Amino acid sequence: MAQKFRSYRVEAIVLKHQDYGEADRLVTLYTRQKGKLTAIAKGVRKVRSHKSGHLEPFTHVSLQLAQGRTWDIISQAEAQDIYIRLGRDLETIGMASYVVELVDRFSVDEEEHQPVFSLLKNTLARLNAAEYPTSLIVRYFEIRLLDLLGFRPELQECVVTGAQIQPEDQFFSAALGGVVSRAGRQDQSGLVPVSMPALKYLRHFQRSNFAEAARARLTPEIEHELEVLMQYYLTYILERGLNTPAFLRKVRREYADRSRAIHLEKEPPSDEPKT
Repeated sequence: MAQKFRSYRVEAIVLKHQDYGEADRLVTLYTRQKGKLTAIAKGVRKVRSHKSGHLEPFTHVSLQLAQGRTWDIISQAEAQDIYIRLGRDLETIGMASYVVELVDRFSVDEEEHQPVFSLLKNTLARLNAAEYPTSLIVRYFEIRLLDLLGFRPELQECVVTGAQIQPEDQFFSAALGGVVSRAGRQDQSGLVPVSMPALKYLRHFQRSNFAEAARARLTPEIEHELEVLMQYYLTYILERGLNTPAFLRKVRREYADRSRAIHLEKEPPSDEPKT
């Protein structure tokens, strides 16, 4: 007699997928009800499959699953939000990929964390809407994710001396999880400098909801400093590098090279006689 599998429904964000066998696909999901899980979509790579368009990365989807022996089986899939505008340029795709990679790396299988699910869904929706700079959206996401997962950096007091941080440039220690004052930096290794303006923005993101945080106006210099600082801290916590930052750096170099080439083409010819 055929074995009967228990069926259940979840709300999920598709993090990634990979081909399996001749026509199947393994799909890594972050669900509201069960946290991260991997399920199999049988026959999804066949031309006539109705599920394939609902199981692409970044998609917010409602799923019916049946318990299986190795992986649970996706029996129904209905996209709630496809976030189609994430594909408008390579940098936005890279930012969305970075967000889902962080959730994937920080998550263990089937550990429910509804606030992380909501943060992920809202962040993808904000990137898709393009109403705010992508860098601001992603920096806010990083700070909130660290809060939710118990890695909130200490930004008010020196993690060495315990003294209140003064309004001047400081240092940051990933190992100690926070800011180190000038007085506390002696005999400390692995410190990176952090400017007072960058520190103020991080504090602002920590204490604010997104509507309040979105009022920040980051200069390109502060954007770069915050990105480097957060990569340093996240890499230390995860004990390994992430894949998407390298992709983003490559995309930005290509954009910069293309912009320089266009600028040179538009430059008026010189009136100086050739020698």
